[in-house]
This record gives sequence, C-alpha cells and structure tokens, in this order.
Amino acid sequence: MCSRNIKISVVLFLVLIPIFTALPHNHNLSKRSNFFDLECKGIFNKTMFFRLDRICEDCYQLFRETSIHRLCKKDCFDSKWFGECVKVLLTPSEEITNLQHFIKVVNGSPISFNMAPVT
Repeated sequence: MCSRNIKISVVLFLVLIPIFTALPHNHNLSKRSNFFDLECKGIFNKTMFFRLDRICEDCYQLFRETSIHRLCKKDCFDSKWFGECVKVLLTPSEEITNLQHFIKVVNGSPISFNMAPVT
C-alpha cells in the first residue's frame, strides 16, 4: 500500500512540475529584464518604467503594428517614435513633463528629442 502511494506521488510530481514551470513568471522580473534588454543605463524605477512602457503598449494597441512597438522602445524610449506615440495618444502637457523626467531617470541621459504636445 505504501509503495502504491509513493508511485502515485511520483507520478503527480512529474505531471505537476511542467505545469508549474509553464505558469507566467514574476511580472516584475520580466519588466526588469526588459529594462536591461533595452540597454537602459539609468535607474530602474518600476513605476516610471511601467508608465513609459505603457505608452508603447497603447500605441501598439492603436496601430497593431509590431515595428511601432519595437521602435517606440528603441534607445530606452529616447527615439522620435516614442515622441510620436505620445502625440498620437493625445497625452496632456503635464503628463509629457512627467514622461520626460521618467526617461531621464531610466535612460540615464538627457532626452534627445522633442515631445511637445500637438496644438
């Protein structure tokens, strides 16, 4: 009887391991690795990085073009494409000021493009 329970336990263990490993990984760790994948040289701030990333996600949702998603994140959000996404999403000017600060923090350098709102 004990041998049967051990066999059942081993089978369950072998079945459940792949299921647990297939579950989504920690979202925070994923975002942090994305920070390094984009070659960001500043400080990883989860809130700031998530907000910048959200601009690119929203822009992608609007156009459904994967190249826009990739170009928006180019150079750690310091590309003309990010600025264009900010404009297209009709981001308020006070939010643009925050985004510029966020880019400085996560990118580690001054912003090289203009994110002026559309008038």
